[in-house]
Amino acid sequence: MELKRVVVTGLGALTPIGNTVPHYWNNLINGVSGAAPITKFDTTHFKTKFACEVKGFNPEDFMDKKEVRKLDPFVHYALASTDEAVKDSGLDFTKFDTNRIGVIWGAGIGGLKTFLDEIGNFAGGDGSPRFNPFFIPKMIIDIAPGHISIKYGLRGPNFSTVSACASSSNALIDSFNYIRLGIADIILSGGSEAIINEAGIGGFNAMHALSTRNDDPATASRPFDKDRDGFVAGEGSGTIILEELSHAKARGAKIYAELVGCGMSADANHITAPHPEGLGARLVMANVLRDANLAPIDIDYINVHGTSTPLGDISEIKAIVDLFNEHAYKLNISSTKSMTGHLLGAAGAVEAIAAILATKYDIIPPTINHFTDDPNIDPKLNLTFHKAHKRTVRAALSNTFGFGGHNASVIFKKYEE
Repeated sequence: MELKRVVVTGLGALTPIGNTVPHYWNNLINGVSGAAPITKFDTTHFKTKFACEVKGFNPEDFMDKKEVRKLDPFVHYALASTDEAVKDSGLDFTKFDTNRIGVIWGAGIGGLKTFLDEIGNFAGGDGSPRFNPFFIPKMIIDIAPGHISIKYGLRGPNFSTVSACASSSNALIDSFNYIRLGIADIILSGGSEAIINEAGIGGFNAMHALSTRNDDPATASRPFDKDRDGFVAGEGSGTIILEELSHAKARGAKIYAELVGCGMSADANHITAPHPEGLGARLVMANVLRDANLAPIDIDYINVHGTSTPLGDISEIKAIVDLFNEHAYKLNISSTKSMTGHLLGAAGAVEAIAAILATKYDIIPPTINHFTDDPNIDPKLNLTFHKAHKRTVRAALSNTFGFGGHNASVIFKKYEE
C-alpha cells in the first residue's frame, strides 16, 4: 500500500523558557537558561536546590478552578500547550470527522505530585484509607490524552506511550504511523511532565543523576562540557498536531514541516546507563534514516538527547561519528537541554518543536554553557556552542533516549509539494 504523507499543522509549548511557542523559540535562539532556584518546595535538605521550572503559569487561564483541583499539574500543562496548538492550527473540529482525529500522548512518570500528596496524607494519618476520589484518575499517565479528547470531542485513537525520556517521541512515532497507514486524519500528539517536587528531585538525587551546581544554576546544564555533572530537571509540555497531507491541503492549513521518518531501538545494556559505544543510539538513527529513505548526507541538524551527563553525552557523540562518518563534521549538532533542562517524558515533543522550527526558519539553536573542551569529544564537531547558527536546514533529526535503554528518533523535512 502507498503510505500517506504526514505534516505538522499546529504547535503548542509550555516550557521553562517560554509559555508559548514564539516565546520558547525566541529564548532558544537567544541562548536563555531556564534554570533557577526551586520555588515549589523547601530544598533545605536536598542535594540539588535548582531546576528548570515553568514560570508564571496559571492553570485557571485554561480551565475553571474546580477543574484545576481535579487534575495533576502534568495534565494542566498538557491542556495548556494543546490549547495553543489547536488555535495555531486553525482547526474547527465541528467541520471534520472526529472519529478520525485522535490524541496520542507521552509522559514518563505522570501524576507524581498527586501520588506524593496522597501517600503523604495517608502516612501522616491514623492508618485509615481516606484517599481523594480523584487520586487514581489524577495520577495515571493516560488521563492526559483522555482529558484532551474529552475537551475537543475527539474519538479517534487515544492512548499514552511510556518509555521514560523517549515517551513523547514514541507518541509522535505512533501518531505518524496511524496517519500514514490511513487509520486517522489528524492526531494531537506530544507529551507533558511535572516532576519538580520532593519525590522527583529526591529520587533523581538518590541516583546521582542531577547536577548539584547550586552556586550557579544558570550554567549547570552544560552538555559536552568537560565539567558536566548531571542533568537539570525540567518540566512542561509540547503539543504537535500531525495531519495527513491531502487533508491539510484541502482545508488550507499552514504547514510547518513534514514528518518523514521514525526510528526505535533498545540499548539492551543497563537500566540507566547508555551503551558505552552508543550502539543503541547508532541503531535508532540508522533506523530513522532508513524509514525516511534518507542518507546521512541529507541531514543538516541533529537535536541531540544531550542531557549533560558524563556517560550519555559521550555515547551519543560516538554514535553520530560512527554512523555519519565524514558528514558528522558538516552537521550542526546542539542540545537545547542546555537551556530548558531535561523535561523527561515531555523532552521529545518540546525538542521536536525546536527541530521543526529550525527546519522552517533555517536557524540552529545553540548549546549554551560550554566552558571547557572534553578531550573525549572531537573538537572538529560543530556542537553549535554559545550562539545560534543560520544555515539552510533541509532535514533535522531529533534524538531521545530513556532509562531502560529506550531510544526513539524522528526526522522532519522542509515541506515541498
